[in-house]
Amino acid sequence: MFKIITDNGSDLPKEWLKENDVDCIYLSTILDGEVIAGKDKELSAQDFYKMLSDGAKPSTSQINPEQAKEYFSEHILEADEFLYIGISSGLSGTVGSVKAGVAEVLEAHPGKKIEVVDSLTASLGQGLVVWYAVKMRNEGKSLEETAKWLNDNIQHFLLAFTVDNLFDLWRGGRVSKTSAIVGTLASVKPFLIVDKEGKLTVPKKLRGRKKSLAYLVENMELHKGTEFEGNKDMIMICHGNVPEDAEYVRQLVEEKFGYKNFLTSNVGPMIGTHTGASLVVLSYMGDERS
Repeated sequence: MFKIITDNGSDLPKEWLKENDVDCIYLSTILDGEVIAGKDKELSAQDFYKMLSDGAKPSTSQINPEQAKEYFSEHILEADEFLYIGISSGLSGTVGSVKAGVAEVLEAHPGKKIEVVDSLTASLGQGLVVWYAVKMRNEGKSLEETAKWLNDNIQHFLLAFTVDNLFDLWRGGRVSKTSAIVGTLASVKPFLIVDKEGKLTVPKKLRGRKKSLAYLVENMELHKGTEFEGNKDMIMICHGNVPEDAEYVRQLVEEKFGYKNFLTSNVGPMIGTHTGASLVVLSYMGDERS
């Protein structure tokens, strides 16, 4: 049985990772030159978003090739086969670093197999890719079968999100300060998705928080398609520190489509640095990204 690894870009709860035998490598969140969240350094979502509200301006650091090499060198004797599912290469250089580190490790351990899958998404969009990998492994699928299915279907993993506070996106480098000011005055709430290249794009802007949250579900109706209609295994919802908004979206999804299987979690510091506490994410399987 192969070992599954992801990174903290997936926002999967630690309890879930442990229960499902999934390991995690960590991109770092940094404040004033000190790592405040990452490998061997935990920070709760509540404490992190309190720091942001108090004016903290953290940054993040991707995994470099040496760190990836170190991780796989330390764990290489735990299994013969490994599957790493990483945060989108359109958002971070981590997948490229892992590939470089893995190449060196495989030179020293030619009998091992390590597959690297670029999720081309993040947060619980990436988490959903991991969920399907676990499902396939538990069904007895091989490493090669699982990696191939994920790569063949990666464009069907859809992620959409919205934020209430445009200044969080400005601080995270996603919008200009002028856009944040003008948008805030007009009560504009952006609707964002990850595109085919795994990059963020803003296909729509709405006025008002409730409308933007409801549009996550309206957009799902447009794009959930029919190919995966009979496979209503999991819907994932993630939020910064707005559980009531996440629950509102969950209820809308359940009422509209009848889904019952949900995984909800907090957006951790690494993603939250760029999006803020008001983020609400909805991820599901659907039509191929356009």
